[in-house]
Amino acid sequence: MDPYGDQNRKIISPLDKAETVEKAVEAEIEAVESTNIALETQEEPKEQEQELETNPTIVEHLTDLRKQLVKGAAAFLLFFIVVFSTINFWFPYITRGHELVILGPLEVVKFYMSISMALALGLSLPFLCHYLWQFVKPGLNERESKFLSLYSPVMLLLFLVGVAFGYFVVNPLSYHFLISLGAVNFNVMVSAQEYVRFLLMTTMPIGILFELPIVTLFLATIGLLTAESMRKVRKWSYLAIAIISALITPPDFVSQLIVLIPMALLYEASIYIVLYAERRNTVAN
Repeated sequence: MDPYGDQNRKIISPLDKAETVEKAVEAEIEAVESTNIALETQEEPKEQEQELETNPTIVEHLTDLRKQLVKGAAAFLLFFIVVFSTINFWFPYITRGHELVILGPLEVVKFYMSISMALALGLSLPFLCHYLWQFVKPGLNERESKFLSLYSPVMLLLFLVGVAFGYFVVNPLSYHFLISLGAVNFNVMVSAQEYVRFLLMTTMPIGILFELPIVTLFLATIGLLTAESMRKVRKWSYLAIAIISALITPPDFVSQLIVLIPMALLYEASIYIVLYAERRNTVAN
């Protein structure tokens, strides 16, 4: 044995031993942290998948909307085929016995198509509203959903009442007034296409205007409108109604007045409806 062999051995002090232990502990801590990070990265995709399952994506919303629109288009197409195939049955109710002329062979097709599309749209309107309701219902809060579910039938009824008012009151009065006004100096001949435009102009927009009470009630329900504010802007509201009536009706004073009077009455009725809703909410609270 080499008596001087011990001199080649490395002498480890207590401080060196402590540093070695600290490095070992740090290595173990880093290993544990890396393991936790690996586990977290494995759990994150699972959480993301769960969030995707619970929260519908934009693609799913668009897919659902497409399905509802396809159903609505199918209902409209079905009614259009039925109406167009039975054109000889309802044709006298549309023309009201007026003598109409056509200015070309294609005008007959345009006349039939325009009237058939308008009638099919009116008949399929309840189905279209139902399909759109099925789409928007999951995204509404409880208050909005309750309001629309209660007043959707009333909205449809008011629209039909407005269309009926235009068909039985506004259209015949304004038509006879304008024809008699032109017959003084002209030999009046009404084309079928112009008659369709006049008929649609005096019916469909009026049906939309008759939705005023429901619109005001909805704005009052969500807190954007009060009966007091409607009273304060009554004059400006009448001016707006007069302008809208002039835009959607034929350019004669009689038709505009016929539409303006019921719209003013509906506005006043809307004030009392909103006031009644406010009192009921106050009592409930």
